[in-house]
Amino acid sequence: MLVVHHLNDSRSQRILWLLEELGLDYEIRPYARDATTRLAPPELKAVHPLGKSPVVTEGEATVIESGAIIDYIIRRHAGGRLQPDPASPAYDVYQKWLHYAEGSAMLPLMLGMYVGRLGEAGAPLKPRIDSEMANHLGYVEASLVGRDWLMGDFSAADIQMSFVGEVTGAFGQFGTYPNIKAWVDRFQTRPAYKRALEKGGAYNMDFQK
Repeated sequence: MLVVHHLNDSRSQRILWLLEELGLDYEIRPYARDATTRLAPPELKAVHPLGKSPVVTEGEATVIESGAIIDYIIRRHAGGRLQPDPASPAYDVYQKWLHYAEGSAMLPLMLGMYVGRLGEAGAPLKPRIDSEMANHLGYVEASLVGRDWLMGDFSAADIQMSFVGEVTGAFGQFGTYPNIKAWVDRFQTRPAYKRALEKGGAYNMDFQK
């Protein structure tokens, strides 16, 4: 059985969402962040040396990294659902979104979070970070023009990219990016998304804490 090693307030939430969309059986093994440091507990290192979440185990397999986990689950368990035909040009676009989410889009958002916590000490970095955030969020905004989902139809690309959209809202940027806001509103109403929240717990998007 698939086991999701689920850390609270983490991107492992979207793995639960994927599994709920597919209607698969799985087990959640919960882990709690340190209330003061917000770091993952040392118990996660027993699952994988990096001690990070998400981690999925199945039999002898241990898979890390959200994009790799989503790809693993889709290839092995989805029966062709939630992705384009691998022989089609659309599949290449789909793969782009799986890699882009963490490879490029989240970096300036995470830097914005950390630098924001520094207050005045982080002020010299803020213009460059804001510029990169605008560059990437503008790209996602434009990609959603005239469509409900990143691939036209709902796919695992929307799940993988979901944190980019939700972090946009956490930074108070929805007014600047209405297509991203509409997309986030749309996926947050999906029954599978809601079931994943019920099982995994609500996650904190207040980046000032």
